[in-house]
Amino acid sequence: MILAWSCASFAADPEIVADNTKILAEHAAVHHLTPEQAARIAAVFAASDRMGRGLPSITRHPMTEAQCEAGLAATGTTWRDEAAEKICGGPYLRPIYDPATQRPEDAKTCIDVFEWPDLPCRYPVVWVRAQEAAQICAAEGKRLCDAHEWEGACAGALVAPDYRFDAVAGKSAGDAVARMRALHNAKWDDTKAWSYGAAWEGGRCAAASTKSPECDGSDWRKCGSNTYPTGAFPRCTSTFGVADLHGNAAEHMNLPLAPDQLTSAGGTGVTEMKGSWFIWDTYAAHEDWCRWRAPYWHGGPVDDDDSHRNYHLGFRCCTSSPQ
Repeated sequence: MILAWSCASFAADPEIVADNTKILAEHAAVHHLTPEQAARIAAVFAASDRMGRGLPSITRHPMTEAQCEAGLAATGTTWRDEAAEKICGGPYLRPIYDPATQRPEDAKTCIDVFEWPDLPCRYPVVWVRAQEAAQICAAEGKRLCDAHEWEGACAGALVAPDYRFDAVAGKSAGDAVARMRALHNAKWDDTKAWSYGAAWEGGRCAAASTKSPECDGSDWRKCGSNTYPTGAFPRCTSTFGVADLHGNAAEHMNLPLAPDQLTSAGGTGVTEMKGSWFIWDTYAAHEDWCRWRAPYWHGGPVDDDDSHRNYHLGFRCCTSSPQ
């Protein structure tokens, strides 16, 4: 079926509009979206002047999508998992749970295998605000992941939330995040782990790209989104089968400051950015182990119209298991 919509935007570069229209059509077909769902997502893209996979005139991807596809074919990597997708109810999803006490079919949460558009060998969408990411996830029946869910998908064990709401009551958002972060990071500091193992390994993930020479971190006409195709590094995968949790694009997440702000409870909290990005093998700007939580960088409510966006910041979605 050909979808009769496009993501023409009031200000976007024509090349971005064409690329967005193409990738949204592919996403809709693979993920079996209804025309209504596809139109809702297209409307979010159309309202943005830059959301997409990078400004083509300055973006320099270190690997083509065709090279990624050839590499996966050579190793027999398909990224499909029939049992997992049956549990989760859709393609390129993985159940996350506590393997110490649960089986995969006991999972109550699933997560996208890849950064959005959650397709193998496709460049991730960046320059997206947290609010826009939440709207896109909701349009296809998903939601932004809560911070502990992303961490569990990375570490290979989804454990009970440890947000310590009791310790942050009455504090401002910035102070609450700082307090909650300190308690959380101290708890997990002695058991640091990456998605692929107990020690960091350079060259293992999509992190050997370069930053545009003139990039100042905020100007979209100077900062190329020099990402890799998703899933191009099968060895950069968690035990749950979730890819690119390190390198490629950093990711928007939801950080609740009260129980009703969990997306898994139907709410939203403040922004949290997870993972590292595509130059990490040469410039590790901060910690990136699985359960590490960041300072309140560019912080604000997830539903803020002006939440932060940049050239290496994308997202992936979570969903409650239909089982």
